[in-house]
Amino acid sequence: MPLKYDLDKIRFATDAATFEKAVDLCEKGKVTRFERGPYGCSAIVLGTHPYKVYVENQHYDQGGCECYVAQKNMLCKHMVAVAIYAVKGGKKLSPEEKMAAGGPKCSGKLGELDNEELSLVKQTVTSSMKYIKAYEGPSKVWFAYQDSLQEGCNRLAKVVSDLPVSRQTASIVVDMLLRLDKKLCQGRVDDSEGIVGAFIEDAVGVLEEYVKLDPSCAQAFAALRDWETCFDWEKRLVGLIESKDA
Repeated sequence: MPLKYDLDKIRFATDAATFEKAVDLCEKGKVTRFERGPYGCSAIVLGTHPYKVYVENQHYDQGGCECYVAQKNMLCKHMVAVAIYAVKGGKKLSPEEKMAAGGPKCSGKLGELDNEELSLVKQTVTSSMKYIKAYEGPSKVWFAYQDSLQEGCNRLAKVVSDLPVSRQTASIVVDMLLRLDKKLCQGRVDDSEGIVGAFIEDAVGVLEEYVKLDPSCAQAFAALRDWETCFDWEKRLVGLIESKDA
């Protein structure tokens, strides 16, 4: 059975600290005696002790490890390291692949997307939005649901961080934020942990950076004058239009 996950899935769905520790294990050659089976991958990972680790082919976060973290039914760095090793086939990771997921950042580069790039960005945004969905189910799936929200926001953060700065891309980010706001207000997304809200606040900060680099980006905020968002984040951006008009 082929792997049902890739490096992006691992990176965006794993907390930064665990991912970075797993990468370090791979880089230092701590994943040994790796074997690929029909249903999963096994290895001995050298940590405080040699740990027997098994990771399923369908879900990298399901399997087992002898360490104390996994014994508490939590995803451990050893399992993530084996999953990374499986995806990469034992090859070294590139500098970009080693980077854990983080919040949205301003690229600081001026420019626009061509039609092909624009289409790809829109597709990626739409696919990422699917992780930010309504909460349905018993309380036992609560943590998995929060993980899904985090993965969606991590994927969107990568999109924002890779965008050049222009009025065109500012409009893309504004549209993204409005879609998220609609999910929060009308889509029964339970953001009581503040994951989506934090992403929105950080993305608004990115748009503020846009205006510093290219004042014309403020024109992309005009549509927000008629909106009242969940957290009033639109006021920060509308205020930038008014300051430019003054």
